[in-house]
Amino acid sequence: MSAQASSDRPQFIHGILDQWVRLQPAATALITEDDEIVSWSTLAGAVDEAEQRLCEVGVRAGDRLVIVLENSLAAISFLLACSRRGAWAVPVNARLSAREIDQICAHCDPRAIVFAADSSPDAAAHAHRFSARSISERTFRQVYVSGELPATAEPPECDHASEIAVLIYTSGTTGQPKGVMLTHGNVMFVAHVVGSLRELCPDDLVYGALPLSHVYGLTSVFLGPLLAGCSLQLVSRFDAAHLEKSLRAGLTVLLGVPRMYAKLLDHLERMGQTPSAPKLRLMSSGGAPIDLELKRRAEERFGLPLHNGYGLTEASPTVAQTCSGIRHDDDCIGQAIPGIEVRIVDASAKIQPPGDVGEIWVRGPNVMKGYYRNRAASEASVTSDGWLRTGDLGRQVEDGRLYIVGRLKEMIIRSGFKVYPAEIEAVLNSHPGVLQSAVVGRHRPGNEDIIAFVEPAAGHDLSSDDLMRFALDRLAPYKRPQQLVILKQLPTTSSGKIRKSCLLALAGAVPSAEHD
Repeated sequence: MSAQASSDRPQFIHGILDQWVRLQPAATALITEDDEIVSWSTLAGAVDEAEQRLCEVGVRAGDRLVIVLENSLAAISFLLACSRRGAWAVPVNARLSAREIDQICAHCDPRAIVFAADSSPDAAAHAHRFSARSISERTFRQVYVSGELPATAEPPECDHASEIAVLIYTSGTTGQPKGVMLTHGNVMFVAHVVGSLRELCPDDLVYGALPLSHVYGLTSVFLGPLLAGCSLQLVSRFDAAHLEKSLRAGLTVLLGVPRMYAKLLDHLERMGQTPSAPKLRLMSSGGAPIDLELKRRAEERFGLPLHNGYGLTEASPTVAQTCSGIRHDDDCIGQAIPGIEVRIVDASAKIQPPGDVGEIWVRGPNVMKGYYRNRAASEASVTSDGWLRTGDLGRQVEDGRLYIVGRLKEMIIRSGFKVYPAEIEAVLNSHPGVLQSAVVGRHRPGNEDIIAFVEPAAGHDLSSDDLMRFALDRLAPYKRPQQLVILKQLPTTSSGKIRKSCLLALAGAVPSAEHD
């Protein structure tokens, strides 16, 4: 696949399916959690059925289709069917709260909502809440739809590569979700390039545990491997014991986030097991900064380099990654992937010399079209000449290697997901006994903890357990604080602004007591 000419590559997501049905119809495309082998021709039949169901509920070109999912055959089938219809797929993690899913639906104005509940009890619960009807007939065991909703289709683009493929929602710094518009050209470019850099081929078996609702899972773990003709082992929720068994059974490529590697190593140590991965040839981590100690532990245990990378939703997501044939002994995120430009700039947009720290800017075919229905945010994020302001701080040395230094924004990366403090604060502040709150991140090997500080309203006797229960129904699991600290008064400046620098120092002194 790496030698495939750009003119021969599929232009649209569903073209991946058409290509491999033609070239190797009987080969394995997917392995489900029930160990069902799904060939390319069988997958094509499932997509045909999914497309028929979308036709029945009025989904057409330019419509938005919300797919409430965890990784499954149904989820993939409806994503590909959506591409065939020319509609915009809006993949949403079924583990989001009702409030979060309602907020996304209200913003994107979908023609229909599909609930892929065949491997997700959470999706089934959301379907019940929407009074969705079952469309499980032949291929799909448990799929529901709420369709023919009032919606206005977006007009078609003159350039097919500029058509929107997916709308990925990422929480904004204001606590309101932003819909990142990624075109077919965006995601197919990244799928091809990262697949080529990883030397993926039809002989590979790739572990598919990262959620399709997250851009890393969608592009790097789903589209990239399938574009290369790999087999993809579907996993709805990560479990270290399941991964260990899959490695022993012949997994060849492991793409994950630092937390997955940390959990895997802890499992092996707890069970007193020596890792057995006879066919594993590539390990790569992304989605969050990797701790150097964790990287070295994984490399020592498996005898392979643990590759690193960097990206963001607005870049589809990949900006840089280390190459499969090179071992790095530091936390380098590699070089910019072929076909894109990267620059490091200061606050006045002046390009910084090699080694100096500044904001990372990116330009190329991977940069988003913009934020849906948010022109101001789009213009603030992408310059008139196409440079994406990432909001991340980094440095680039003379040979092009990149290093992440920090973040301009207060974003927390929890288990590979971006979490913005303002969204959590908005939920906590909605409690009648809370005067104000502030959320910070605390780094630990392989992950970041979410620490929430709360100041009670006058006359209220709050407990951290009560507030934690309050947050459970209003936040997705990965957004829930691991610790919640009640302070008589939050530290503030003379102008009344909360001093998060003080809270960061205090978070480091708070004893660890995770609520996962």
